[in-house]
Amino acid sequence: MTAKNLFTAEEKLRIEAAVKHAESRTSGEIVPMVIDESYDYPRAEILGAGLFSLAAATSLSWAFLDESLWHFLWLFALCYFPFKLLIRSLPALKRRLIHPDEISAEVKEQAIIAFLENGLHHTRDETGILILLSLFERRVYVLADRGINDVVPTDTWDGIVNTITSGIHRDETCTALCNAIENCGQLLETNFPVKSDDTDELPNLIIG
Repeated sequence: MTAKNLFTAEEKLRIEAAVKHAESRTSGEIVPMVIDESYDYPRAEILGAGLFSLAAATSLSWAFLDESLWHFLWLFALCYFPFKLLIRSLPALKRRLIHPDEISAEVKEQAIIAFLENGLHHTRDETGILILLSLFERRVYVLADRGINDVVPTDTWDGIVNTITSGIHRDETCTALCNAIENCGQLLETNFPVKSDDTDELPNLIIG
């Protein structure tokens, strides 16, 4: 599953409609964003291929080639790139080779980069909210501008994340995302009601 085919055309329209409805009641801006991955994790491929090649070359040279160092070396070299390609083609395997803390750090960094690149920090009242779904990492990250974080407890976003992740596990990603957007709208409406001259400043859905 990739970011481009995660949602059907109808589901994309539902998400955009949910954003418009939420934003119609508030001066805030809500931007859901879906990307394939936050980082390509080359170290996981290098270390994984090295470990698998070491195991394969050791076993083959020991079993069939009299434990020869020279045979071990060419077997290791022969196995390395096929294993690297195998890891790259199997996301579930590659994910197991990455420490969860590294995944968390990369998703957070990507959320910050996307927040800045898409201008969420330039909204008039500093009330932009980014909801990032990073598919490879299977992570959801919510990042709000300081205008919101000044008045909203930071653990508020944990509930938004849980709403989406629970829906993903039930294979109801679109519905869960729409519910999360509605929750964000209610939160913003309480603290940042809509203004007479309010405009839609940002995209209502970004597929990376």
